[in-house]
This record gives sequence, structure tokens and C-alpha cells, in this order.
Amino acid sequence: MGKTHQEIVETRVHVSELSLGMHVVRLDRAWEETDFLLQGFVIRDPQEIHSLQAQCDFVFIEGRLDTASQHTPHPIRSETRPKSSSGFFGLFKGSSKKAKEQEQVATQPKTRKRVTYINKVDLGSEMPFAAVKFEDAQQTAKSIMSGLRVGRALDLNNARAVVNSCVESVLRNENALMLLTKIKHQDEYTAEHCINVSILSAAFGKHLGLLEGEIRTLALCGLLHDVGKTRIPDTVLNKPGALTPEEFETMRTHTTHGRAILMGTSNSLATAVDVAYSHHERMDGQGYPRGLKAQQVPYFAKIVGLVDTYDAITSDRVYDKGRASMQALEAIHKHRGTQFDKELAEAFIQMIGIYPPGSIVEMLNGEVGIVVESHPKHKLKPKVLMVRDADHVELTPYQHRDLMKAPKDSTGVAYQIAREVPDGTYSIVLQDFVDQGLINSAPVIESSDEPWND
Repeated sequence: MGKTHQEIVETRVHVSELSLGMHVVRLDRAWEETDFLLQGFVIRDPQEIHSLQAQCDFVFIEGRLDTASQHTPHPIRSETRPKSSSGFFGLFKGSSKKAKEQEQVATQPKTRKRVTYINKVDLGSEMPFAAVKFEDAQQTAKSIMSGLRVGRALDLNNARAVVNSCVESVLRNENALMLLTKIKHQDEYTAEHCINVSILSAAFGKHLGLLEGEIRTLALCGLLHDVGKTRIPDTVLNKPGALTPEEFETMRTHTTHGRAILMGTSNSLATAVDVAYSHHERMDGQGYPRGLKAQQVPYFAKIVGLVDTYDAITSDRVYDKGRASMQALEAIHKHRGTQFDKELAEAFIQMIGIYPPGSIVEMLNGEVGIVVESHPKHKLKPKVLMVRDADHVELTPYQHRDLMKAPKDSTGVAYQIAREVPDGTYSIVLQDFVDQGLINSAPVIESSDEPWND
């Protein structure tokens, strides 16, 4: 007879006593109130201990304390947190100019010329234009996917035109379109996902310093990377439950279908063919359809595969709820070097930041706002539009806070983000703020008596 639930020993452990190798089975709060992607896990990384220490007072582990961590008898306490920048949160700390240059050069093939971009306009100026282009892009993506399903040919020229408009917006100020990618609709996931991947790939290409023409090509690859899903039966593509092994194999064929569709398109772009075929290949050779190893995977396929994973994790799908951006980034960080190119993964995490534009964040004092813009060198201290007070009552008027300038609340304490919350929390719906133009036109206040200057 197998082990019963009563035979499993759980031990309550203060977070200061945690060690590598412990199997965490319960927390002192609901899992969904934390940033952990899995409900129950074995601690493999010191950063997981630091995350638990930051979010919990105690946890429950499987087994007894004297045996659970027998391989690592010395627990990692919060006061001994390593200063190395190699961990997840270390990626958001400042580093020397030389180190950044070395990282950016290492991220790209040596034959590429790196470009340094600066935003030409502020978010408020770009948002109205970006909103129009975003809607056009979504309609184009829907048209492409629905047309292919009924046998219409892919209009590559139209796809290029809408992608180029989005790239122009990204080059002026990427924060506007990146904010719009945070608006999710489960019933339109596939087409919406394609345009999100296109925009995020363009923003990432800008961050990496790719040439403008390369960014346009990369964005087009992002838009078309999943066209093969138009050949997958709807019963499999939109199945609300887990796929059977046979259904999963059917789903995997979308890469091969995508390659065939794009190869059969007049004026087909070879790079887009490669990306559609190879964006599920992984560095350790465990991807599909060909099981390519790191050096065999096309550079743009590595980028789009990374962005594809991020947007999928943060989106509502028929079989899963979307996760917070930080959870997606932690998953990417955990699998850097195995599933994802290590340098690209770390560069992508730095670009997104823990609180990307469009994130709804709650402050330590209870006030709630929407992240409207990130500082390139200070990702942990974005600009936030405050929309709810400490009791979660709507603020009048809304107020901008630039956390990098350390604004203080009514009690004299500097604002600090406590956590990201899902869209819709406290009746805050990002779509409503965008539709009403409130993201870029709200009255702005730096503190109780100072105007906010960009």
C-alpha cells in the first residue's frame, strides 16, 4: 500500500532557516499572493531563498528540519544575501559602462554593428499615435490568421507596412507600445499574441542595438512566427484542458506548417521562414521540431522564442491564467543557458524590468497605480500613475509619481512598490485608462506640493 497523506511529515520553518535542497510544500499565505510559479518546489537556487524571505515569514517543508537540508547544513540568511549581480535581482542593479558594453557585444554575433538608441519623444506624446498603430496591427494580425484558416494567401506587403509603423513607434519611444501589450484578451489570444511578440521583439532589438533594418525584419518575424497554428484543428488549439500526447504532437506541427506557409508565399522572407520553423528550438537540444543545439538555432529564432515564452506566460489562455511579469522573468532566468541563450535571456530581463509599462502595482502604503514608463538604468523605480488611495478608493485627480525621485506619501515615507497585481484588481482595468487617454493626460503631481517634471 502506498504512503498516505498522514505519513508525510511537514515541518514549519522560519524563512531565516531555509537551506538549499529543502522541499517547500506550503507557505504562510496563498501561493497566488506570491511570485512563485509552482505550488511546491525544491529549493535549488539561493535566490529562491531570498524571494521566500522577502515575501513570507515562515514556510512548511517536507520532512524534518534535521534531515531536510542535510546536504547544506548552513542556511542562507537574509543578512548574508550575496552582493553578486549574477542572481535574478542582480540583473537590475547598476553596473559599469564597460561591463554593459561587454554584455551587449557578447549578446550579438560579432559581425553585427551595434547602435545606441535614445527615445525621441516622451510617453505622453507617443501614446495617441501608438494606440492607433496598435489597433491597426491587431486587426492585421486577426486578418492574417483568419485568412490563412480559410485558405487565403498571406499579404506580406500589408504585414510589412503595419510592422514598420509599429517599429517607427518603438524607435520614438518603446514604452507606449510595450504598455499596450499588457492588455490581454483570452478570446483573441493567438492573433493578439503574434502582435505582442512582434512589438516586444522590436523593443528588444532596439535594446540590443540592432540596425533599424534588422529591427524591422525581427518584428516581421515576430508577427508571423505562429502562422502555422492556422493549420491546427480548433479542438486542439483552443482546448481548455491538458492536451493528450497525441494532441501535443499535433500542436508541435505548427512550426512545420508555419515554414510551409511562408515558403509558399511570394516574396517570402527567408529569416521569417527560419523563425517560424525554429522558435521552439532550445539551447540544450530539447526543443522541436529538429532538436537543434545552441549554435544551430538562428539568432532571430532565439530572440523570438524568448519573447514568445514571456508573452505566453503573462497572457490568459484557455487552459491557464496569465502570470505576473516578474514570474515570467524568473522562469526565463531559471532556464537561461539551457532553454534560452544566456546572454539574450539576461539582456531581455534587464529590458523588461520587474515592473514593465502597463503593470498595476500596489505600494507598501496600500496606494495603487499603473506603471507608465521605465527608467532604462533604474528599472525598480519606474514612473507610476497613482489611481487608488491607501483604502483603494479612486484618487481625484490621478497623480504621477516618479519613484526614482523618491517622492513621499502623506506620512512622509518614500513610495515603494510592494507587489504587482493582476489587471482588474481594485476595479483598475488598463484598457479603460488607455481608451480614455488617461495614461498620458492625467494631472501630474510629484509630491503633495511639487509639480512633476519629466
